Amino acid sequence: MMENLELLKGIDSPEDLKKIPKKELAKVCDELRQFIINVVSIHGGHFAASLGVVELSVALHYVYNAPFDNIVWDVGHQAYGHKILTGRKHNFQTNRKYKGLSGFPKRSESAYDVFGVGHSSTSISAALGMALANKYLAEPKKNVAVIGDGSMTAGMAFEAMNHAGSTDADVLIILNDNCMSIDPNVGALKDYLTQISTSTVYNKMKEDVWHFLEKLPIGGNFTKEKTSQIVASIKGILLKQSNLFEALNLRYFGPIDGHNITKLVDTLEHIKKIPGPKILHILTVKGKGYEPAEKEQTKWHAPGLFDKVTGEIFKKTHVNPQPQKYQDVFGHTILELAQQNSKIFGITPAMPSGSSLKMMMEAMPHRAFDVGICEQHAVTLSAGLATQGLKVFCNIYSSFMQRAYDQVIHDVAIQKLPVIFCLDRAGLVGEDGPTHHGCYDLAYFKCIPNMIIAAPMNEHELRNLMFTAQLEDTNVPFVIRYPRGEGVLIDWKNAFQKIEIGTARWLKKGTQVGIISLGHPGNFANHAIHKLPAHYSIGHLDLRFLKPLDEKILHEFCQSCQSIITIEDGTILGGLGSTIAEFLQQNNYQNKLIMLGIPDKIIEHGSPLELYQECQFDVDSICKTIINLYGEDK
Repeated sequence: MMENLELLKGIDSPEDLKKIPKKELAKVCDELRQFIINVVSIHGGHFAASLGVVELSVALHYVYNAPFDNIVWDVGHQAYGHKILTGRKHNFQTNRKYKGLSGFPKRSESAYDVFGVGHSSTSISAALGMALANKYLAEPKKNVAVIGDGSMTAGMAFEAMNHAGSTDADVLIILNDNCMSIDPNVGALKDYLTQISTSTVYNKMKEDVWHFLEKLPIGGNFTKEKTSQIVASIKGILLKQSNLFEALNLRYFGPIDGHNITKLVDTLEHIKKIPGPKILHILTVKGKGYEPAEKEQTKWHAPGLFDKVTGEIFKKTHVNPQPQKYQDVFGHTILELAQQNSKIFGITPAMPSGSSLKMMMEAMPHRAFDVGICEQHAVTLSAGLATQGLKVFCNIYSSFMQRAYDQVIHDVAIQKLPVIFCLDRAGLVGEDGPTHHGCYDLAYFKCIPNMIIAAPMNEHELRNLMFTAQLEDTNVPFVIRYPRGEGVLIDWKNAFQKIEIGTARWLKKGTQVGIISLGHPGNFANHAIHKLPAHYSIGHLDLRFLKPLDEKILHEFCQSCQSIITIEDGTILGGLGSTIAEFLQQNNYQNKLIMLGIPDKIIEHGSPLELYQECQFDVDSICKTIINLYGEDK
């Protein structure tokens, strides 16, 4: 991996980087970019975002004194260069692998990772908190937040900037502007940044004014405040509006070329001497330095394995047809339903490709919206649409749904509005790790009144649940959760059938050991049952709805099976296992109960199968549990 990377070979820390002459930094950037391409092409991972900030990564560690100075990366997709420069080069091939490096900055992994980031838009708040603490403790640390323009759309970023502007905290916000999050950015902020970055008159005049004013004596009647007022006025005239960031009392610098390493270093060295809250606006290209990634940035966000020479992305080859991904079943199904029902709308917060709502957005752009990285807004927007009689499918990754919990309670559930929440990536998602696992939705939704909570075991069930949720007689919030990845059916496009809400289904009758599953893990249970001896009397119930419960069938189940195993791809505490334990206790049943699912601990990253095995609800673990129970019951 290190062949022909002469400078990078000798860099194991920022101190090593600082020994390199400034004129050689462009070569360091080239080598760092090549190293990322080499590793990711073979081992996989996020790709284009880190290529876009190679120069910024080098400049930050060249100018600042990390880890004494705090550098906070937003999201973490863009932090590969940072990791490689801070002592993790030699084991970077373990990135996102089981027991290996995390794909995101992680405090327990390195002193250089001063804040863990997986969800977007947290960096400014964290860096501001550090800056205020440094001031209180009289520690002369510098604090930098690196945030992408996609992450800047979130309300949390504006809350943090609003607060920062009212302080004298020594914090620098670096806005990495590449017009992308995963999909292209949307909204008025994108248009505003485009106006700033493309106004050649503004940028030329701004540079000239600052060079002139910096030569003037500061003192007497000519203060720094008046200097800033003059510059702000000129900016406002040229842009035909006030500068958004300076209106928040953040001193604004830029935009500058984020791929000009010399300019970046010089600018950061200059800004480092300026106290108070400030923002540096840099322009970058996502995927910079790798032509296929520059041309198709969404496709190359996390492409999997690929040939670095030809740009061919390797796809799994199968002799036989494979099931569709659940997300694609959702995408095809909502479009099909929307063609039949003119009241259906689709909403997603910045994940149109990941959720496959993009299919509806392309076919019906007036009825499907990407609202940017704004989960709270997505939920309340959906609620507003629902008040007018529309059937709104709000599609959010389970992990990101956590960010809008108050809106679900206050704006949807209390008002009993029939918003349909489709939670993609529910359960253990694999290599993205604990910030992206959808572990908690069953538990945190179950305690909210007026909610229907369902999980399909296969693609037919997903389609039927979506069909049921949009019917006129479904008039309360409806949650449908499903996992990342492929389903189990080749012939997945069934004719729609209404499912009676709150009904479970027997998959197999039995008297000895009974399995209650919820959602996709029911397939693991099915496989386990078929691996065991035929004479085992094993019952299997697909609960289908966590809320409301099918109490009639549960009574029948508990009376027929001596021992019960619950299986779920969610946290046992508060989820399916806890629900069945409550049911047994409330009805005085004495059945032995074993709960399989995600235990009460943080599950790190790895392949889904490795994580299922760790949590002991993979097929083999289920078999062992049944064998042990069957022996005890005999």
